Amino acid sequence: MPKPVLYTIHLSPPCRAVELTAKALGLELDRKIVNLLAGENLTPEFLKLNPKRTIPVLDDNGTTIGDSHAIMIYLVQKYGKGEDDTLYPTDIVQQARINEALHFESGVLFARLRFITELVFLARKPEIPEDRIEYVRNAYRQLEDSLQDDFVAGSRLTIADLSCISTVASMVDFIPMEQLKFPRIHAWIGRMKQLPYYEEINGAGATELAQLIVDMLAKNSKA
Repeated sequence: MPKPVLYTIHLSPPCRAVELTAKALGLELDRKIVNLLAGENLTPEFLKLNPKRTIPVLDDNGTTIGDSHAIMIYLVQKYGKGEDDTLYPTDIVQQARINEALHFESGVLFARLRFITELVFLARKPEIPEDRIEYVRNAYRQLEDSLQDDFVAGSRLTIADLSCISTVASMVDFIPMEQLKFPRIHAWIGRMKQLPYYEEINGAGATELAQLIVDMLAKNSKA
């Protein structure tokens, strides 16, 4: 059977979240790079896969899924075995905790990152407005207050952590969080960085995205 195909790009936090999940499962993906800045998500071929024009997109032998959280759940439920089930347990209460964190990631964390990237890359603003920065800091505070255990949805690593870290790691390089104010998040990030595949799959891409934002702000200020 052919490997599942993932349409992805390393700069994208949702794409990295899916790739983190695949690594945690020991699942090999056939990665197809989609350059959003070059408009490759607007081609007729891509629109047949995902009319929403977004990545990541998974094509698993004809089953096509176009949302990172849905892809992560699908991969665990189809390919997870034994201890992999802890990434998205079958217990409905645990699933509810994870789903809550996934919605927080998409509706708060990633949404507030997009509030910034759209201004920088599309509106070509030369600086990030203070209110947008404050939105991110408020999101940090919500995450800090909700981290009552070692991981986002409890005492064990789940796809909620893989999703949230992909976005948080992308923001902290250009909107820092003080360790004294956010000790739980800093400790959680430290635990995530201990994953043997973390730097390869998430750390480098997060740093690259943050640097691209900084560089684009400088470019916009000269325009």
